[in-house]
Amino acid sequence: MVKDDINMEETVLPKAWESLLNSSSFVPVIVKTIERIQDASWSSDLSSHEFFEMVYIKKGNAIFEISGQSPAIGPNDIIIIKPNQLHRFIVKSDTGCEFIVLSFKFVNQVNSGFWEASLEDFLNFVSNKEAGAFIRLKVSQKNEIIVLLNRILKERESTEIGSEFLNYLMVLELFVLISRALKMEWENSIEDKSPKLKELIRASVKYINNNFERDISIAHIARYVFLSPSYFTRAFKEDMGISPINYLLKVRIERAKELLTDTYIKISDIALSVGFSNQQRFNEIFKKHMDITPLQYRKQNCSKK
Repeated sequence: MVKDDINMEETVLPKAWESLLNSSSFVPVIVKTIERIQDASWSSDLSSHEFFEMVYIKKGNAIFEISGQSPAIGPNDIIIIKPNQLHRFIVKSDTGCEFIVLSFKFVNQVNSGFWEASLEDFLNFVSNKEAGAFIRLKVSQKNEIIVLLNRILKERESTEIGSEFLNYLMVLELFVLISRALKMEWENSIEDKSPKLKELIRASVKYINNNFERDISIAHIARYVFLSPSYFTRAFKEDMGISPINYLLKVRIERAKELLTDTYIKISDIALSVGFSNQQRFNEIFKKHMDITPLQYRKQNCSKK
């Protein structure tokens, strides 16, 4: 028995809302929502889609066959299936199964910065590693994700003034909550000094080496490897023997030393080119690391050459 089947095509974003999204590279757009109750004999056909599918099990038990894997799922399980993965749903409960399907994709609205990590960025980051074709979350009925998901379903049926706008804001909030939940599970799955954690630290080091001249912070670097700043800072220092901020400053100073020795670029321009906001800040950090000012370093090394 189908309880409700809402199939709504994505809507064009009103111009009045565009200013709300200027800080996001990718924003989620719901392709369709489906809420169903199926009996014990029901199973779906094998299919794949060009968008993400999030399935929340409200009642009953089932098995998902997803690209050669068969995870069993039950009440309050959430499965997020990546695009283009063959899958089908098989009910395994005598009393049937009640579930919600939310299909979505990400739309590139503006290019707001290379370090912005959307849910899509996270899924792509862990693909070919632990995540595979899908990601699984276990939540409670009172979890804020589930509360919000039910509100979205209800609001999508509404014809009240402003319901479309409210629904869009709730979708944005939903994916913020999902990203936080996935980050927490991802972080909790990483054991100290594990190969996975070392791989993340190597990735962050490469990120710093490639982007030190940009206006990046510890929060940006931690977000790149999908870790919280506090967790990332501790893990980085334990592995590298230096804090990430000091490593970033060290890389900047080393590059500045090269420019001071090999070029006649103004010191103020060198400061900006290696990632410092102004020359005064650059002078302070350089002297702290080298015990002399950038100008003194240039004079000493130019005279040697």
